[in-house]
Amino acid sequence: MGVSNPLLPRVATVVDIIRETGDVNTFRVVFDDLEEMAAWNHRPGQVAMLSVFGVGEATFCLSSSPTCRDWLEFSVRRAGKVTTALHELEPGAKVGVRGPYGNSFPYEAMRGKHLLVIGGGIGLAPLRPLVNFMLAPENRKDYGKIEIIYGGRSYNDLCYKEELFRTWPEAPDVTVWTTIDVAEEAWQGHVGFVPAYVEEVKPTPEDKFVVICGPPIMIKFTVKALENLGFAADHIYTTLEMRMKCGIGKCGRCNVGARFVCRDGPVFSLTELNQLPQEY
Repeated sequence: MGVSNPLLPRVATVVDIIRETGDVNTFRVVFDDLEEMAAWNHRPGQVAMLSVFGVGEATFCLSSSPTCRDWLEFSVRRAGKVTTALHELEPGAKVGVRGPYGNSFPYEAMRGKHLLVIGGGIGLAPLRPLVNFMLAPENRKDYGKIEIIYGGRSYNDLCYKEELFRTWPEAPDVTVWTTIDVAEEAWQGHVGFVPAYVEEVKPTPEDKFVVICGPPIMIKFTVKALENLGFAADHIYTTLEMRMKCGIGKCGRCNVGARFVCRDGPVFSLTELNQLPQEY
């Protein structure tokens, strides 16, 4: 039987922990109640609350595609109390999951269109489900070409290397550009910041949506680059990482003006962001 109270966590088991970078792990979890696992349904871009019992909980984007029915994945950077506790877990540990919460990327409106994905560091986590959703065999015919521009401080700071350098580039009609901030002896790829790389790649805006996530400064200058290239604000989407506590728009922790990130977001178009108070 599914959980009816959105504030009650489902008990889940960590079945695998994938080390992405020095401070980012991807936690693969499965609900202990297999009926709840089968009933779970999220959309690309949504978030959930992940809890370590006795420590606390925090909001994380779901980094697995909705087309994956066997488990959920959360990519977590070690930064505070809850994230540190998560990084100290081992496979077999119990955690709590509640959600999913919020809206999603407009994948229905994207049907028949091309997609440009721009990410920086851990910012690829909320974008990854959309890419893998579109690449799933049952969905691929509904979407056009996928372009991915992604960067990190160093090679070791790049997440999802298997997908980034093998799975995605080998998929039909997918092009991946990667960059790191500072040159390294073993790195043979592009060197430079993501916004400048976008200007260098010069993606075209025709019949194309853009999704962006990364450090705020990266997003700010990437948006400027996209606007210079002719992309319309209503075709550019990003996610906000405000502190979400309740997940259902009741506690007021994540409000921006009259909007609540957990309920009205976390995905917003640039048009919507331009209408919000500049406090995000």
